Amino acid sequence: MSDVRALPVPEGLDGMRVDAGLAKLLGLSRTAVAELAESGEVRLDGRVAGKSDRLVAGVLLEVSLPAPASPVQVVPVPVEGLIVLHQDDDIVVVDKPVGVAAHPSPGWTGPTVIGGLAAAGIRISTSGAAERQGVVHRLDVGTTGVMVVAKSEHAYTVLKRAFKERTVDKGYHALVQGHPDPSVGTIDAPIDRHPRHDYKFAVIAGGRPSVTHYEVIEAFRGASLVDIRLETGRTHQIRVHFAALHHPCVGDLTYGADPTLARRLGLTRQWLHARSLAFHHPSDGRRVEFVSEYPDDLRAALEILRAEG
Repeated sequence: MSDVRALPVPEGLDGMRVDAGLAKLLGLSRTAVAELAESGEVRLDGRVAGKSDRLVAGVLLEVSLPAPASPVQVVPVPVEGLIVLHQDDDIVVVDKPVGVAAHPSPGWTGPTVIGGLAAAGIRISTSGAAERQGVVHRLDVGTTGVMVVAKSEHAYTVLKRAFKERTVDKGYHALVQGHPDPSVGTIDAPIDRHPRHDYKFAVIAGGRPSVTHYEVIEAFRGASLVDIRLETGRTHQIRVHFAALHHPCVGDLTYGADPTLARRLGLTRQWLHARSLAFHHPSDGRRVEFVSEYPDDLRAALEILRAEG
């Protein structure tokens, strides 16, 4: 069965293309919306609409969405390298290794943080979607570092609110190509899904507000180690922002990094590490902070650059 949505076109979408407007309204990719339009599943005022047609405020919009897929199940599988940094009745803080997703998702068959916790007998909150229960924030599969998962329902609620209200201090270290100028600054540029590649994001006018603060803490020949503080938490935010400055994370081939530099440093993924996480503990409000050390591949890359002088 399909899920038919019918509503007047909001004022804010007036004049937008069908694919762009529906993507924003429904949280789908423009490619997915284009496929719906091409299949005749989008109607404006009863007329089948193409992906490049323009939306008109107040006109009845009807969209037939495919039935949702069965939820992805959490499979308890031990995760090599997943380290528990702290655990109490409310939270579990882990050091996530590379190649591990935060939670299951369609198309991902590899290890996950919550699958690893389940295999270790650590029970987490049942709040949230079935495949991501207890997960209040995520790290990319190719990003290592510190991550917190809620164990109690109270902790889930408190932490979700803290991330939304931006009271969580998220510290990252990234090795980027070149030398950002100025060496201390703020990147304030909106991010949205890439208009042509669904798996990527980009700086796009009208996208979601995204703010990254940074400071170069060590400079090398052709690269810089940067301390980063996120004010917002968009998907791929650090990677997108530094790529937009023409200083992509070393090894981040998705966002235009030089593959020869990555090979020289022995990297098979982006040099990006969630270094620290600080927040008010859900049980008593005290400020707590957790720090993750660099994994071997990131440390080795820095040693090569330091040896080169």
